[in-house]
Amino acid sequence: MNAVVLLALALAVIGPLSVSADDSLVKFAGGIGVHPVSNVAGTANPDGTFPNVTRNIVRGVPPAGQIWVIADLKANVKADGSIKVDGRGLLLAGGNGIGGNANASVFATLICEAATPFVERNTDAAGVPLAPNGDFRIDDVLSPAPQGCASPVLLIRNAVNQTWFAAGIPKLQD
Repeated sequence: MNAVVLLALALAVIGPLSVSADDSLVKFAGGIGVHPVSNVAGTANPDGTFPNVTRNIVRGVPPAGQIWVIADLKANVKADGSIKVDGRGLLLAGGNGIGGNANASVFATLICEAATPFVERNTDAAGVPLAPNGDFRIDDVLSPAPQGCASPVLLIRNAVNQTWFAAGIPKLQD
């Protein structure tokens, strides 16, 4: 009986500590691949192109030149700026390299401002290489560290030209 009481007391003390230990600033569950064009306008040219094309620029960051897809993305940004990203299936969705990873390396950018000026909080811009199947893991610290994040956007970017390939879907805090 004493063992049961001690176990109950231990759980009562440890349980709340484990819940409060999650110092997440923002989490992301799911991802959206880039489509480089937001919209087109005007009458189509004879070759099928349009005279006015608006690129899919997100908070000042230009898109990759080709369509990319991502099968899954999970990310957790802590209050101290540490970030873990687990991406699956980030691959080209068009062009002659369709289904490939273009030998790309990627890094993450968190932008917390809904309006300019935007502050890019980046992991190491040298990036991590995509696996042949498009999988990647980032375990790093954002620089500069965020001080709150009212309007989070997480972009997965090309380490060579810094365009964006995919975006995270913000997860409502539990």
